[in-house]
Amino acid sequence: MAKTVLITGAARGIGAATARLAAARGYDVCFTYRGRDGAAAALAADIEARGRRALPLVSDAGSEDDIRALFARVDAEFGRLDAFVGNAGITGAFTRLDEIDPAMLRRVVDINVVGLILACKEAVRRMSSRHGGPGGAIVLVSSVAARLGSPGEYVHYAATKGAVDSLTVGLAREVAREGVRVNAVAPGLVNTDIHGDAGRPDRAADNAPNIPLGRPGEAEEIAESILWLLSDAAAYCTGSVLTVSGGR
Repeated sequence: MAKTVLITGAARGIGAATARLAAARGYDVCFTYRGRDGAAAALAADIEARGRRALPLVSDAGSEDDIRALFARVDAEFGRLDAFVGNAGITGAFTRLDEIDPAMLRRVVDINVVGLILACKEAVRRMSSRHGGPGGAIVLVSSVAARLGSPGEYVHYAATKGAVDSLTVGLAREVAREGVRVNAVAPGLVNTDIHGDAGRPDRAADNAPNIPLGRPGEAEEIAESILWLLSDAAAYCTGSVLTVSGGR
């Protein structure tokens, strides 16, 4: 029987690359998206062309009700969950902290931190031997912003990714003896449209000179790291935050 992976925020960028690679590695894939119907349909078609099942679901990563409903659909459609990739996240606006809009801040925290914690809760309740589960693997998508701080751009976003790193370490230690591994990847600058959503579509290219390898990363390179952490090849790896940043 094929393994099942749930990937949040996967209609584009790192999430979409991860979904395609997971299908190529033999996973059935449930993925979430919002407002990108065409991209989600194309991704589902790509997954099915690889001979795997695809379940695209519209879901708000910051909504407790949507998160519960999402995992219930996975239960109903697949009957199992072997892997969870918490990829959904937003940067919010580029802004100094002393000029931040509180409503925007709350939305970033709801998606990047609160919603992610609640999704991990649901994943653990399905995977952990404490709840009768068979075990599994969780990979969260952090950012080198947690270490760099992103001053003058989005300190608030960097702070949420710092929370992701702490969540990774703490949850990994909490469920290590329950058959669940928890790790994270921390990408650097990657060629995705997350920068455009925040108003700076050329940000990755503009910052290439600051990257030791001399270029931004590609979503497929981050996906390879995620799939490795999900795989048995990483069986002795838990509580790790893997930096994939071109040396930055």
